[in-house]
Amino acid sequence: MNILIKSATIIDSKSDFNNAKQDILIENGTILKIAKNIETPNNYPEITLDNLHVSPGWFDSSVSFGEPGFEERETINNGLKVAAASGFTTIALNANTNPVSDSNSHITYVKTKTANNAVTVLPIGALTVGCKGEDLAELYDMTTAGAVSFYDYKKPISNPNLMKIALQYAANFNGLIQSFPQENNLVGKGVVNEHITSTKLGLKGIPALAEELQVARDLFLLEYTGGKLHIPTISSAKSVALIKEAKKKKLDVTCSVAIHNLFFTDAVLTSFDSNFKVLPPLRTKTDIDALIEGLNDGTIDMVTTDHMPIDIEEKKVEFDHAAYGSIGLETAFGALQTIFNTQKTVDILTKGKQRFGATSTAINIGAHANLTLFNPEGKYTFSNNNIISTSKNSMFLNATLKGTVYGIIANNTLAINQ
Repeated sequence: MNILIKSATIIDSKSDFNNAKQDILIENGTILKIAKNIETPNNYPEITLDNLHVSPGWFDSSVSFGEPGFEERETINNGLKVAAASGFTTIALNANTNPVSDSNSHITYVKTKTANNAVTVLPIGALTVGCKGEDLAELYDMTTAGAVSFYDYKKPISNPNLMKIALQYAANFNGLIQSFPQENNLVGKGVVNEHITSTKLGLKGIPALAEELQVARDLFLLEYTGGKLHIPTISSAKSVALIKEAKKKKLDVTCSVAIHNLFFTDAVLTSFDSNFKVLPPLRTKTDIDALIEGLNDGTIDMVTTDHMPIDIEEKKVEFDHAAYGSIGLETAFGALQTIFNTQKTVDILTKGKQRFGATSTAINIGAHANLTLFNPEGKYTFSNNNIISTSKNSMFLNATLKGTVYGIIANNTLAINQ
């Protein structure tokens, strides 16, 4: 792929051209030249877009599609189109399919199915067989097939000895274990954050303690065993404090936060809209403030869209019975832009690659072109017309967002939104 990007503001704190408006010449997928004005050689196609900005390609550590088994939610092919249109050049794909991705052959299927695409897919293998939380899956065999981490998506490991063994075993091949932060015995029949809103609405609550106890348990296990632990989608102020303390002890732990847990409080639940039903639940302004502070000081390592397509039959039911989850790829950039400035937004969206075994390159001459193209300005109301995903279960419907994603250049492929 040969292409010339014209008049693009480069947003990359590790680049020699950060915050400079430059032309970028790409030949055979490599950045050949960066300069104020480059004449088009050999009639290469040009990219000229309104208020064009470019950054290193964005990364999402927790994406779910549906295929195989739940194609009515999302296919892999369309899911990859959604990711590219949303600015993501690399995604880690969860194992919550049918069958569950818990073996070498399942990981090989994902790698084969997603090959030769602009978006690089990093498969996450199930931590336990069938995600049942009983027996460890074939962790090493999945690693040899390309699995980058092991996680029973949204299913906590209730048996502490099983988590201990997982951390010890995976340490032999530098494997990354993920543990969903929830103690189910404290959740009971809870469906939303236990707080004033849940009491007013008569909905059973999930206390923040249910998350914090599991985080504390897993950090104790990590300290005992060693190994590598990633805690996905924390949501409470106390969880941030616990992980901050663990990092002071030099434990090998990282964590993420779902973007919607930075954007919405549980006050939005008054509409009983099941699109707001997620795990962990939306919490309070105090929690949001702590999560943002955690991102700013480095306690929280990365954000995720926690993109989870759910078909309409599982969402258009009573709130108590609705499935958990919201799509989030399409709204990630626009939501973060309402909270942070553009440089910080880009820094956040490009974090986490190394933890999941992906390479991250600065926008410099000679580098492989792995770029996201966007316009950071312009507010708009997110609607169904903005959704490319097969499932439409977005909690951001009717929210005011900021900025537009134009597309990506990655893996020697151009994917620009039409």
